[in-house]
Amino acid sequence: MTQYNLQTSITYLKGVGPSRADLLKKELGIRTVSDLVNFFPNRYIDRTQFFKINQLQQNSSEIQILGKITSLKIVQQKKGSRLVGTFVDETGTIGLIWFRGVKWIKDAIKINTPYVIFGKTNWFNGAFSMPHPEMELLSEYKRNLKTVMQPVYPSTEMLTNKGVSNRVVQKMMQSLFEEIGTNFRETLSDQLISEHSLISKKDAIFNIHFPKSQELLTKAQYRLKFEELFFIQLQLIRKKLIRKSKIKGYPFPTVGAHFNKFYTNNLPFDLTNAQKRVLKEIRKDVGSNAHMNRLLQGDVGSGKTIVALLSMLIALDNGFQAAIMAPTEILATQHYNSMKELLEGIDVNVQLLTGSVKIKDRRIIHEALENGELNILIGTHALLEDKVKFKNLGLAIIDEQHRFGVEQRSKLWRKNTLPPHILVMTATPIPRTLAMSAYGDLDISVIDELPPGRKEIATAHRYDSNRLNVFKFMKEEIDKGRQVYVVYPLIQESEKMDYKDLMDGYESISREFPKPTYQVSIVHGKMKPADKEYEMSRFLKGETQIMVATTVIEVGVNIPNASVMVIESAERFGLSQLHQLRGRVGRGADQSYCVLMTSFKLSADAKVRLETMVKTSDGFEIADVDLKLRGPGNIMGKQQSGVLNLKIADIVTDSHILSKARAAAFEVLTNDPSLQSVENKPLNLAYKNMHKNREIWANIS
Repeated sequence: MTQYNLQTSITYLKGVGPSRADLLKKELGIRTVSDLVNFFPNRYIDRTQFFKINQLQQNSSEIQILGKITSLKIVQQKKGSRLVGTFVDETGTIGLIWFRGVKWIKDAIKINTPYVIFGKTNWFNGAFSMPHPEMELLSEYKRNLKTVMQPVYPSTEMLTNKGVSNRVVQKMMQSLFEEIGTNFRETLSDQLISEHSLISKKDAIFNIHFPKSQELLTKAQYRLKFEELFFIQLQLIRKKLIRKSKIKGYPFPTVGAHFNKFYTNNLPFDLTNAQKRVLKEIRKDVGSNAHMNRLLQGDVGSGKTIVALLSMLIALDNGFQAAIMAPTEILATQHYNSMKELLEGIDVNVQLLTGSVKIKDRRIIHEALENGELNILIGTHALLEDKVKFKNLGLAIIDEQHRFGVEQRSKLWRKNTLPPHILVMTATPIPRTLAMSAYGDLDISVIDELPPGRKEIATAHRYDSNRLNVFKFMKEEIDKGRQVYVVYPLIQESEKMDYKDLMDGYESISREFPKPTYQVSIVHGKMKPADKEYEMSRFLKGETQIMVATTVIEVGVNIPNASVMVIESAERFGLSQLHQLRGRVGRGADQSYCVLMTSFKLSADAKVRLETMVKTSDGFEIADVDLKLRGPGNIMGKQQSGVLNLKIADIVTDSHILSKARAAAFEVLTNDPSLQSVENKPLNLAYKNMHKNREIWANIS
């Protein structure tokens, strides 16, 4: 390198300067030479082919032509003026038009000198024209860093308005590479490069910006994607290995009276093989001296609660307390009620702590928790309050963890001298690729079979025009003694409209299902908790046959007698939400149904979501489709998606590269956990730089 290094500010680069540097920083986060080198094109245009003017087609594609400008004239218009040029080659003529920068373009153009022009063509009044073409003197074209595929870089409206076009960015890249050459330090070991047939770092960086051929471009993209995913996996796996070796957990060597009594007398059904396998994985974790940090995935109704309870009983058998934290009061109450019922006849003190627990009851809970009389505490965020002190918390279970931030989870850790074992549960299946990236530092268990006797929920999509048939079907099910949910969307921005839809729906259902023959409950977010509880309990006892609700019933309530779920305006729900709602039925032995109601106006994505719901009830298949539609950031939410700010790789389309990168990172760390070997010196250096800058690409060039 000459006077530049990777941390040099781009202000000093030819063609940039302070104001443009400021703009690039604000719009694209590009501050240094390293940022610019790692600012990758998002597509390429084939510049290998030259067209003759008599070959042009009326399809307005981007083309390039070699020829000369024979004349230029300024034409006055109502507003301002335009510059019109006549461009010729040996086969014909095409008009060139400029609406901006008229004066300086006219002065800069050389008449009757060979130019290469590139742009989109227009066909108007029987003639071709090209507005605002990219132009280069043939002599300059031949001299430049040549590439067959022209890179197109990500841009913003502000950059375009300020004249920072794709051509300008290309010229900046050209200056940069002329200044620094391709002297990039290798970041991967020779072994990884040969094992995975990767091209060198310097060839990859050069060919991503200036591809010499389609083949080299493909190799450059593969190399850089592999590298990005490899370093993310290296970071996650290393974090997991360090945690396992350094962070000690409480050992639970005993499986004793609480567990055995429950297993023998109270277990309501035989465990599935999947539940047994997961329980074995948990027992292995807590039986050792290491600290458990496990993610338990299981579809709606797969029996995660029983696994959680059995895990807590192991903690109790070893003299420890356990806690479950749920995101909503309804879900916490649901856990509490089902645990109380399951533990009947077993001497275990279980309590519920939520925002609505009265102060005097809280004091009793706090006291029993501190002196160890209280064995299992179930609650919401209320568990995180400083007043909540455990005598010896051994296991913390976090339900639907994507609703909790990292800081909230770490508060549970600090309730003890040693951190409690952590079991994170989710009923939202996470696609494998996402689990490997966002949760790569957790051990993952999956319950992938439903308890015996569960029938698949029949799902149908119906338009609003079929409503009378849907009402008829609801009546037939109610006549069989079943109950029905009717769910309306509730989206914050349009709360008034949603509330109106809900009330209109409630009124039309009340008309169609009149008293005293039918009883209808209603539950929504604006109701007082006591009123909500009252309506829920009426439905649970079978006093009402229809529950009209917003998505407050998405998680929680378990009503085996409810066999029909009607989802209104189903096109306004995301896939995982539709899947969660459908899981509210099908909990008894009867055949259950889910009806997705929509208008005729549906977007392409909405059609895919509805077709997926009708076609499958496999939560993992649904999660994969959801990932393809929404992308990882939207699925994870802000809490988890930071690790996935990928520059070049895409965990959906590059899942095969991700699997290879993870396996490679695992093998490297198994053989050399602290990356101290001579072979791994480049990895160690890149890894240290990555940590220092807290950003994968900040310094791995």
